Amino acid sequence: MPSVAVGGITLPPSRAAPRLKVLDVTEAMEREVVAALGKGEPEEIMSSAFNLKVTREDIHTLRNGCWLNDEVINFYMGLVMERSKKAGYPSVHAFSSLFYEKLASGGYRTVRRLTRRVDVFHKDVILVPINLSLHWALAVIDTRKKTVKYYDSLGQGGDKICETLLKYLQEESREKRHVKLNVSEWTVHSMEPHEIPQQSNGSDCGVFTCKYADYISREKPLTFTQIHMPYFRERMVWEILHQELL
Repeated sequence: MPSVAVGGITLPPSRAAPRLKVLDVTEAMEREVVAALGKGEPEEIMSSAFNLKVTREDIHTLRNGCWLNDEVINFYMGLVMERSKKAGYPSVHAFSSLFYEKLASGGYRTVRRLTRRVDVFHKDVILVPINLSLHWALAVIDTRKKTVKYYDSLGQGGDKICETLLKYLQEESREKRHVKLNVSEWTVHSMEPHEIPQQSNGSDCGVFTCKYADYISREKPLTFTQIHMPYFRERMVWEILHQELL
């Protein structure tokens, strides 16, 4: 079996994930990525969309070994939502990285206005990026399957987070639809380490969170591994610069 080229690295056959379809990164794309990750004014705006701005300093959090910041996470979630408008994709809504923190600390009243322009119950999938101080994770609400699941690349449990989000759905349904949510029809579940890809370092949790969102919003199995993170980081730089998911 030949080795697999992944961005700027080559995976030996024994470490390559056989089911992961890797896109070629052209030399032109590589040059753009290298330039974006290179020297320049930290405050320079590299991309702007979804009422968000990503600076060179933000982009630099996509360097290997760095923690992704809120700006990169939120922009990427915006790209996932934008793609979901195309035919063939589940409809997706993604909350900002501050949503869960506000909900957990201040209750429903602190976040009720955030959905004044969207009916979350008309979305198939709701993504909730969660900032746990020095760690990123993702909660996923599937309104079709009536599930709330927690995805953590360090294998930590998030049942309390899921229950908080289910309570949010109850209050949102009562407030916006005047309908009582039948919670007995819903299930919550923290994904076990053997169920989802896990990180093996202390810096890639943000990338795992974004890729969980990417794959789930395409209804694809989570076939990536830790070894693909350098490639995903390069790819995310290009996607943010071009405001388009590959």
